[in-house]
Amino acid sequence: MKGFHNRKKGFGITYDDIYLVNGARTPFGKLCGTLGQVSPTDLGIYATKAALEKSGIKGGDIDQLMFANIGQCSADSYFLPRHIGLYAGIPEGIPAVMLQRICGSGFETIIAGAEQISLGKAGSALCGGTENMTLSPTVSFGNRMGYPLGKIDFKDMLWEALNDTAAVPMGCTAENIAKKHGITKEEANVLAKESIDKYIAAKKRGFFDDEVIKMNSTVFEMEGLKPRKVRLPRKTVDFNVDENVRPTELEVMAKLPSVFAKDGVQTAANSSGIVDGAASVVVTGKDFIENKGLKPLSKIIASATSALDPKVMGLGPVPSIRLVLELTGLDIDDIGLIEINEAFAAQFIGCERELGLNRDICNVNGGAIALGHPLAATGTRLSLTLSREMKARGVKYGIASACIGGGQGTAILFENPNI
Repeated sequence: MKGFHNRKKGFGITYDDIYLVNGARTPFGKLCGTLGQVSPTDLGIYATKAALEKSGIKGGDIDQLMFANIGQCSADSYFLPRHIGLYAGIPEGIPAVMLQRICGSGFETIIAGAEQISLGKAGSALCGGTENMTLSPTVSFGNRMGYPLGKIDFKDMLWEALNDTAAVPMGCTAENIAKKHGITKEEANVLAKESIDKYIAAKKRGFFDDEVIKMNSTVFEMEGLKPRKVRLPRKTVDFNVDENVRPTELEVMAKLPSVFAKDGVQTAANSSGIVDGAASVVVTGKDFIENKGLKPLSKIIASATSALDPKVMGLGPVPSIRLVLELTGLDIDDIGLIEINEAFAAQFIGCERELGLNRDICNVNGGAIALGHPLAATGTRLSLTLSREMKARGVKYGIASACIGGGQGTAILFENPNI
């Protein structure tokens, strides 16, 4: 393990013999959809239990748990990572921590797990993120102290989350990138349709069958703990549908109005979907792999996080990907697959142009414009999807990355240990 920091480029680390064994995710439910009443804690339990099963290990094999959640939206949110661990069968003696780097939080849990293992503080870590954006609350800050006459003030936290009060709303950052790079609405729509079509093709060929779990109403029970009852809508059986996906045509997309700027490029059809869901992965060291006889999906080579002007936050993957390549001595042409979160179409296209990417190897199974962006879970989902596709294609190197609200970016470099 070797760390790096530079006040202009960012900070990063290279790892020795750290692996992503396997993982799983819930289906991503559309806003106010099938998962709308399932707490983020329960979504995390579903995903974590499945990740352990797919990795071929038990909860008792986990040494540390790192979980992410951005919009706290249930009464027991303070306990979220701890409750996920306990109800997923991880021993009560194993601590849990919640991490938050907004859209990069899922990556952050993997990075933290890899670092803990590298430091000798664990042999294995359960890493993941969970988000229920439907349950995002309406709040009244300061109501405990009462209200001035006629000035009762409530905020929709889901709406407020889309605004960086230090700079501009998230969608406006995409419009700023569109202006910087001369990106048109038509180009944004083409990217969006490609994302949707690629997801539909991947779904049809069964790519997601081993990634997305089937969810049913259930009761999570552990000895000594109160049962957690989870109820999906009536008659819901084996739910495994990414509900945000909506097939469309360019002619239809062209008719939608701009959302964030007059005559802007971003519309409801070419922006990431607001969804509910969770994803979990198991990260381990080499000794753990060998002792358990496991065959990991990927090897975690390096990670990097950078920061930039909040007004163009969507370009965050550019410096972080450049730094992770610099740390490993690789060139962008050495990378066989790339996942960059599609927060907005113009944001992805801006990264594509600045990095000189080949779109044919990017988000090959569709991106967040298709299946949605459950903030804390996205980095975990991208890492798992990328690792699975690298194995399927026999690709040696892959990078997963995302822009982060406020002007940051994170990237992780993975290597295929199976070739």
